[in-house]
Amino acid sequence: MNIEYSPIGTIHSPFAKPTDMPIQPTGALGVQGTIEVLEAFREGLKDLDGFSHLILLYHFHHSRGFDLQPVPFLDREPRGLFATRAPKRPNSIGLSIVQLDKIESGLLYITNVDILDGTPLLDIKPYVPAFDTPKEVRSGWFENVASAVSDHRSDDRFQ
Repeated sequence: MNIEYSPIGTIHSPFAKPTDMPIQPTGALGVQGTIEVLEAFREGLKDLDGFSHLILLYHFHHSRGFDLQPVPFLDREPRGLFATRAPKRPNSIGLSIVQLDKIESGLLYITNVDILDGTPLLDIKPYVPAFDTPKEVRSGWFENVASAVSDHRSDDRFQ
């Protein structure tokens, strides 16, 4: 089976290279960016301005290959790939929840951006707390290191 996706737009951010950037949106508080939605998809932005946050699905366009047991940015020991948020993945798909500030002429202004400039956008979904925030959650090995995410920056381990 062959699965193909085409971008619906491009994400722009202040991050020109994949090193020394935030590793999650909580580490990118206040960082602003934009999303340029392709003309063919702009009609689909109707009613989106009523949401404060968006779920972005995008293609890690600088990612090549993957390791099934990488050493994550917040740890020193190998973890199973699917128990991490490492950018090198079998399908190179990223996910971020960002704040939507405004929409003007097919350009979305967003905040808390942890995404590399020029990243191809695959989809946008509204963040709905009643649907997207489970009541009881476990965070596995992240529970011991999650507080460090705000100060942690990427390095070259996933290039």
